[in-house]
Amino acid sequence: MSPQTKTVKDYIRTIADFPHEGILFRDVTTLFADPRGFRMAIDQMLHPWAGQQIDKIVGLEARGFILGGAIAHQLSKGFVPIRKKGKLPGQTISQAYSLEYGEAVMEMHEDAIAPGEKVLIVDDLLATGGTCGAGIKLIERVGGEIVGCSFIVDLPELGGRKLLEDLGMNVHVLCEFEGA
Repeated sequence: MSPQTKTVKDYIRTIADFPHEGILFRDVTTLFADPRGFRMAIDQMLHPWAGQQIDKIVGLEARGFILGGAIAHQLSKGFVPIRKKGKLPGQTISQAYSLEYGEAVMEMHEDAIAPGEKVLIVDDLLATGGTCGAGIKLIERVGGEIVGCSFIVDLPELGGRKLLEDLGMNVHVLCEFEGA
């Protein structure tokens, strides 16, 4: 396939039985490693928000940091990481969310987003929407206004897009894969 006809999805590798048996892992590191594919993904993640005011880019741990940094650079805007509990050094606010088995907690620096700032949330994969949902609550708690959420991959069977749209979010994805 020539580079001109490749889509973002063509750059993503699927690895069977990782991290557990029965899982089809959608590996975006092959997309990140290819300069043409990576640029295509960043450009396409930004396209729906062209002309809108965006003050900060929020990246969700961990691959969202790679995307968020590149997007923030492209727009000359600030980048804010939302991380797993205990990873940020300053004063933080926390938000718990449910996992298949148990609970996880995400954190953000309490002074990372000012009230009224317009925020774009980015990550590589939308599955159940739990991590992004926690991020939305953190941003809204400090008064940030979310313009949208942008992902490379959606796993529609897991219902994350519906969860985020039910929260009033404008969701943009570059491609979908069936199966978990």
